[in-house]
Amino acid sequence: MKERKKLKLRKFHFHPITTFILLIFLVIVLSGIFSAFEMQGTYNRINPSTNQLEAVLVTVENICNYDGLKYMIGNAARNFISFAPLSTMLIALIGVSVAQATGLLDTFIKRHMIKLDNKKTTFLLIFLATISSLINDVGYVLLIPLGAILFLAKGRNPLAGIIAAFCGVAFGYGATIFVGSMEVNLISTTTTAASLIDSTAHISLTSNLFIIIVTSIILSIVGTLVMEKIIIPKLGRYREKNDLESTKEVEFVDIEEEEQKKIETELREKKGLQNALIAAIIFILFFIYALIPNLPFSGLLLDMEETTYLGQVFGPNSYFQDGFTYMVSLFFLVTGVAYGIGAKTIKNDRDLIQKTSVYMKQISSIIILIFFASQFVSVFRSTNIGNVVTAWGSSLISNLNFTGIPLILLVLAVIAVCNLFVTTPLAKWTILAPVVVPSLMQSNITPQFAQFIMRAGDSLTKGITPLLAYFVIYIGYLNIYNQKQDKPITIGHSLSLIMPYCAIVGITWILIVIGWYLIGLPIGPNVFPTA
Repeated sequence: MKERKKLKLRKFHFHPITTFILLIFLVIVLSGIFSAFEMQGTYNRINPSTNQLEAVLVTVENICNYDGLKYMIGNAARNFISFAPLSTMLIALIGVSVAQATGLLDTFIKRHMIKLDNKKTTFLLIFLATISSLINDVGYVLLIPLGAILFLAKGRNPLAGIIAAFCGVAFGYGATIFVGSMEVNLISTTTTAASLIDSTAHISLTSNLFIIIVTSIILSIVGTLVMEKIIIPKLGRYREKNDLESTKEVEFVDIEEEEQKKIETELREKKGLQNALIAAIIFILFFIYALIPNLPFSGLLLDMEETTYLGQVFGPNSYFQDGFTYMVSLFFLVTGVAYGIGAKTIKNDRDLIQKTSVYMKQISSIIILIFFASQFVSVFRSTNIGNVVTAWGSSLISNLNFTGIPLILLVLAVIAVCNLFVTTPLAKWTILAPVVVPSLMQSNITPQFAQFIMRAGDSLTKGITPLLAYFVIYIGYLNIYNQKQDKPITIGHSLSLIMPYCAIVGITWILIVIGWYLIGLPIGPNVFPTA
């Protein structure tokens, strides 16, 4: 008998750009369907004048019509230009590309990082990524490319460096080692919500300090184990093009001449590193002086209209926060040029610009990807679907009379689900806080711990939604270092790579929240989980 041929379903591997285009059309169609069925939600908002709750009705906006089409066409350029990942990535990569082009990064890694144990390298990258949320989203645009460069220089798969950096930032966003931008953004909302139960409630900037420091260390350790034991072995060995195109030609070299060249190169590298170190020290001293108030020409990066120092540094109008990415980029640029002059890897300004442009060319595909991602995110936000889902979550918490651990788990679950549709912490917390904080306070849980629960829930699913603005940076770099250019890394594949990290670190977050609640350790100076 003839063997029957097995029918195989053809798998489609859509390029991420194609996927974003399809997602845009899907959102448009869904907005029309949901609007036709009058999909809506109601949540409570606190009136700042009366300090009373006011019901707010939010409905799905239909953009599957003539006016919606006008909106998408008229705002396409604005959506692209104002998309945060575009500007921050370009600014950051100017400095990184200079440091890479002059050889500073390669030399630094070769001399100081190459001998570092692989696990320690992974831990360092994840830890820096985790605490980078101290200052907004700078970790995505700086550490993802640096992670790829670091892993590649150590002979490891650069995809692992990209995944480690992205996961460290996304799934550790609520943890850091000091007071940062997240506290400043959330505290006013938490305080207002707490005043519904206790008019004297006060939440300080350091109210979560102890618990976020411990959490950042635990998450970095767990993340390192997940990367080294699960994700990196699955990625396999990375072979550079030079390895793939190597030939069997034999080249005869003069050993003495090669040794002399090696000595001269090491001397130039040493001189370059000395120059870079001097430039780095001068730059850092200038940076510190710019953060000191009330000295001659000091306080350049502070918002002097704020009354407290932490407010001056991390306030909503802080020049430190707004300009940090630029300052870091400038640091790499200055030290890179200093190294290039000392090591004689650059001849003049034209040579520097030409070498820098070669590295910058790699990101051209990401810019195209960012355009379509920005349209997708903007279109989705304009439909209000995310706000409606969050309003439903708020109603669910208020209708279920849970207390203690069941209530904490419910809040974490609701925030995690809402985070798939509304990725900005403040946007979610504005809707959820008037219900979550009073509900937890009535269960004898402090508003300070409620705010930490918010941070934990926000980190559980942040990295697995394409609606996260910086997700496009992650998938863009995966495809830059993808060796199978004829088979791009799809959004589905990129998500499957990080699911083990998401699951295990997510469980770790939950255990930290529940464990801290049960043990009752202080979460900050004179602040505890329960009243």
